[in-house]
Amino acid sequence: MIVTLDGPAGAGKSTAARALAARLGWCYMDTGAMYRAVALVALERGIALDDGPLLAGLAEGLAIEFRDGRVLADGRDVSTEIRTERITRATRPVADAPPVRAALKRMQRHMAAGIDVVTEGRDQGSEVFPDAEVKVFLTASPAERARRRHDEELGRGVASSIEAVEREQARRDEGDRTRPVGAMQPAADAVLLETDGLSREQVVERLVELVRARGGAVR
Repeated sequence: MIVTLDGPAGAGKSTAARALAARLGWCYMDTGAMYRAVALVALERGIALDDGPLLAGLAEGLAIEFRDGRVLADGRDVSTEIRTERITRATRPVADAPPVRAALKRMQRHMAAGIDVVTEGRDQGSEVFPDAEVKVFLTASPAERARRRHDEELGRGVASSIEAVEREQARRDEGDRTRPVGAMQPAADAVLLETDGLSREQVVERLVELVRARGGAVR
């Protein structure tokens, strides 16, 4: 079974997807980390971030794995490196390149073949796995999303204001909604789940209920 969680930054997708996969004992696929890994290796190899074909060739040949909560690229743990601000900035043009999205879509489908998986991103239910048994679009109010992201940044030692975070969030959302391929939008049959006022445990319980309703194996 495939469960897709899509939605904007700060909606709680990563936290919910990781917790749901752990609860079910399924594979967790963080597609945003895949684009970040491509951006990191591209920078290291001196590949221009606006060269879609070269970036796609890099993505095709890059072995990306999710193992024990870590992200590996060609066997190397890049979990920490891909979360830096430098890689965050570099990931936008990589993720916007149609050839790269096509390459990673093939990789994501290959990784999910024949297993139970919880996958999260922007276009998982609408583009990558249109036949997924459970599709959820997680969202929250702009203010709540900005507060969560601000708290995350403070936890990483990054000084910022909530106002600055909200402005950057709005800019990012617009880019995600208008990219030429893989635009962020709910799949037509996705369940909309607003997470304002819900704890992580409450979100996960609602997701478990959806999986159970679709006949998924729930512990």
